[in-house]
Amino acid sequence: MSFIGKVHKVGAHIDTDAIIPARFLVTTDTKKLGEACMEGLEPGWGNRVQEGDIIVADRNFGCGSSREHAPLAISGAGIKAVVGHSFARIFYRNSFNMGLMRLEVGDEVSRIADGDRLEIDPEQGIIRDLDNGAEIRVPALSPMMQTLIDKGGMVNYVKEQLRESGEI
Repeated sequence: MSFIGKVHKVGAHIDTDAIIPARFLVTTDTKKLGEACMEGLEPGWGNRVQEGDIIVADRNFGCGSSREHAPLAISGAGIKAVVGHSFARIFYRNSFNMGLMRLEVGDEVSRIADGDRLEIDPEQGIIRDLDNGAEIRVPALSPMMQTLIDKGGMVNYVKEQLRESGEI
């Protein structure tokens, strides 16, 4: 299942407080968190994001605290995926647990510019820049990781499994 989105490029070492500042952590409502997404980096950032857009980040995206609100805010802003040079380990895991796709591309990130349109095929492990023709290969998502994203995260996945087994 491939998708296309517009790139919003951010720099290196974007921490979770830049993604969703602490003053907005009074809710877990993804829509409200999405409205404040990247307020610590650029006030009003969320106003220019459209449903299905893509963040492209430099090194160490999601560093800082382990707040699960960060991937929720990104999803709530309508972002479909985060493509990055590298990710802080806790953000890497929280992204999948919260149902946010993230793809690590290393130095290839420099081939993507702000405003470009990317076509991402996570099952094939291909990222195509539709504006400059670059094609970046990444490891395809495992079926389990794709399932977590499709279900909206680990909690939704477990709830579904419990419903199917009759336990709830």
